[in-house]
Amino acid sequence: MNIHFESRGDVSIVIISGSVDSLTAEAVLSELTAYVVAGHLQLVADLGAVDYTSSAGLRALLSTVKATRRGGGDLRLARASPNVFKVLELSGFTTIMKLYDEVDAAVASFGPSASA
Repeated sequence: MNIHFESRGDVSIVIISGSVDSLTAEAVLSELTAYVVAGHLQLVADLGAVDYTSSAGLRALLSTVKATRRGGGDLRLARASPNVFKVLELSGFTTIMKLYDEVDAAVASFGPSASA
């Protein structure tokens, strides 16, 4: 599992690759939490290179979306593979979080200042 961040205007893109499971979810949560604490409240998680997520990975996403929303921001998901999308859908995450087919659409959903 790898994770890195890119900025696009006021939005930060979190690019995650590999599997997010009980062995890696804590590291994902730790990095996301540190990023949110540093004031990055508009996040897009690019899941295009995530091949698997377990319930531990879902908990990391849920914790992060709650933290961003408490601060007035949000976490949006983009490019979920069919396997990851199915897990998100079966767990009810598609009703909790906004999902987009492309990163650009997720970034644009934050408004005009997002793409500056």
